[in-house]
Amino acid sequence: MIKNFDIIIVGGGAAGFFTAINIAEKNPKLKIAILERGKEVLSKVRISGGGRCNVTHACFEPNELVKFYPRGEKELRGPFHQFCSGDTIEWFEKHGVELKIEEDGRMFPVSNSSQTIIDCFLNATEKLGIKVLTGQSVQSIFKKDDCWKIDTQSENFAAEKLVMATGSNPKIWEMLQNQGHAVVSPVPSLFTFNIKDPRIKELPGVAAQVTVTVKDTKLESTGPLLITHWGMSGPAILKLSAWGARTLFDKNYQFTIFVNWLNDVDAEDAEKKLKELKQEHAKKAVSKKSPFDFPNRLWESLVLASGIDTETKWADLSKNQLQQLVSQLTKATFQVNGKSTFKEEFVTAGGIDLKEINFKTMESKLHKNLYFAGEIVNVDAITGGFNFQNAWTSGFILANAI
Repeated sequence: MIKNFDIIIVGGGAAGFFTAINIAEKNPKLKIAILERGKEVLSKVRISGGGRCNVTHACFEPNELVKFYPRGEKELRGPFHQFCSGDTIEWFEKHGVELKIEEDGRMFPVSNSSQTIIDCFLNATEKLGIKVLTGQSVQSIFKKDDCWKIDTQSENFAAEKLVMATGSNPKIWEMLQNQGHAVVSPVPSLFTFNIKDPRIKELPGVAAQVTVTVKDTKLESTGPLLITHWGMSGPAILKLSAWGARTLFDKNYQFTIFVNWLNDVDAEDAEKKLKELKQEHAKKAVSKKSPFDFPNRLWESLVLASGIDTETKWADLSKNQLQQLVSQLTKATFQVNGKSTFKEEFVTAGGIDLKEINFKTMESKLHKNLYFAGEIVNVDAITGGFNFQNAWTSGFILANAI
């Protein structure tokens, strides 16, 4: 028996729920169902932001906001003028969830729990009569007589309009390819770098404000870098991994990076500063205290790596040692061998080709009444609430269009 709905949304995640709720609020007469393949809905929302759910980012200017999207920057400008971070805050407040801004601009529910967001969505779907059906793994989608047919492993559905909000799901991408859509092949984004190096081996937990570049590319990133047990992480590295997702994939995650531990100070200015220190602190041991704005332990490690032992005084620094130290400070070379997933937030670059989507409505340009929301399309962002903002914006625009 076929179950008929006006609208079927495939994917019970953030984008799917937000879309369904907004459609139902604008047109309560529509019969809407969400199909989720897992036993639970909103599982990614639950773990995001360390279980606190990083709902959006306090960047309220669409032209600035788009700069956080390595893929989708151009396409999202229009949508963000329709529904931006400020609208997200207002929407959640209207639905009983107050958000707060943290120092780095990330926004979380005041409750500090992702359960608040989940409850908000579940209460809304119940109140609006939206059917939420779990354990529905879609096996095929096809169009017949102006109607979309969706077969799961246990049931058959039909709907006039179909919304795909399945995130990075290769099986679904394949079904959409069978419908003629092009898919940009997925590669990982937002990952940390695996680096084995004596200079950082004993320094897990140490952080510094740096500039990182990838050798033989135009990839560069500034921000906090965190040394970990397996290598390097922190915003500077994650940004680099997002912008370089394709390039680093092509390099099979084997490449060289240069780290400037002094961030924006170049070699010339660093040398000048070291020569001043040589005059001022002639009788003091070079390794004892970091003269720069980063931890002593890191300073000591870089001093030793420059061939200067722990007892050497500033006055006794040779010209060569000074040059080595300048080099370690402003252009330390590290070999990256592989990557690790950042926390449990696995983000991919790839998805439905953006040229095949009308960003005024989020409708497919190839098929009438087929829509896309969230990460199923080739849009992704760096960490900080931006991927969720894309889910809310695309869901809102889609709901308006429908």
